[in-house]
Amino acid sequence: MSSPKTPLIVADAGPLIALAKTGSLDLLKNLFGEVLIPIAVHKELHIDSSRPGSVALSKAMTWIRVEETKEPSKYLLYSIDRGEAEAITLALKKNASLLIDETRGRIAARNAGVQIFGTGAVLIRAKEKRIISAVKPYLNALCNAGYRISKPLQKEILHRAGEK
Repeated sequence: MSSPKTPLIVADAGPLIALAKTGSLDLLKNLFGEVLIPIAVHKELHIDSSRPGSVALSKAMTWIRVEETKEPSKYLLYSIDRGEAEAITLALKKNASLLIDETRGRIAARNAGVQIFGTGAVLIRAKEKRIISAVKPYLNALCNAGYRISKPLQKEILHRAGEK
């Protein structure tokens, strides 16, 4: 019996950096197997730097695949940064869901017809798949690493995960 096919996802830089800084990047590998990113997102990761998480990101480039995409629309480039615009364009091209947390990028992706999810949803799904036993420690680690997650969103994520 073969295992069910995992969904194809494209990721923006923010969630990848946040998960790398907290040592949680493998959650994506365990959930999805492979993650696609456009060239602009790859540049935003600063893999060859001494920034927190860069070593983890460098190691993950065995299962994070960089893919070229067509030039994003001028509308996208006007309203969001190039990495987000290319990620949306790649998600459309591949008919994939997009992992993105930045508000303007999420709005632009929804308006373009891309299915989106955030880092909180990754944590919830990892708990549902029994990859992690609790979401709260991971959420706390993200916040402690400087990743901005509003208190109401933290509360919502914990509620959806069945935690307090």
